[in-house]
Amino acid sequence: MIKITVSEEIRKACPVFAGIAVWAKVKNTPFNDELWKIIDEFTVSYREKYTPDSIKNMKTIHATREAYKKCGKDPSRYRPSGEALCRRILRGLPLYQIDTLVDLINVVSIRYGYSIGGFDADKIQGDSLVLGIGQVGEPYEGIGRGILNIEGMPVYRDACGGIGTPTSDHERTKLDLNTTHLLAIINGYSGKEGLKEAADYMIRLLEDFASADEVTVIEF
Repeated sequence: MIKITVSEEIRKACPVFAGIAVWAKVKNTPFNDELWKIIDEFTVSYREKYTPDSIKNMKTIHATREAYKKCGKDPSRYRPSGEALCRRILRGLPLYQIDTLVDLINVVSIRYGYSIGGFDADKIQGDSLVLGIGQVGEPYEGIGRGILNIEGMPVYRDACGGIGTPTSDHERTKLDLNTTHLLAIINGYSGKEGLKEAADYMIRLLEDFASADEVTVIEF
């Protein structure tokens, strides 16, 4: 099982940070009709509840933006994924349809406002991840974004380098239709409150739509 630790530089920048990870054996599929019925219904209710201005005050989104500033990144220029997904929905655009694992992680992210890393656990190098802060010129290829400047951005690193930031995960460890072991990390820059609820909801979706088995929860 992968060990996840938080560096002192992150603890200093964001003392209340707490994380929870879900590891599971899964079966991915290109599309799940029942999941998308849930996503479509949720999208309607979400647009009735929030506006682009009101989500700025959502505790989880606000805390992630503040963490970016403290680490040295402009959250308006490099928007955290949780906020970006929420804004997309509120602009009247449909949620991206990628594959079942990515789709269900995205709906958890929108519902709770967390930026969530989704990784193919078998592609992670070594047996540990460390959450640190991106350095000047650190190489990083974001999924669908090309080379990404992660200087001053929170980043999870394995034995070979960065694999996940709140803005984008890395191409090297991305989920695909061949993924059989998922590691999803929910990042609580607002603290521990709400993390378990989000993880429990994710696990229900994984069991219902990705045949999740051998589920393990890691708190750090």
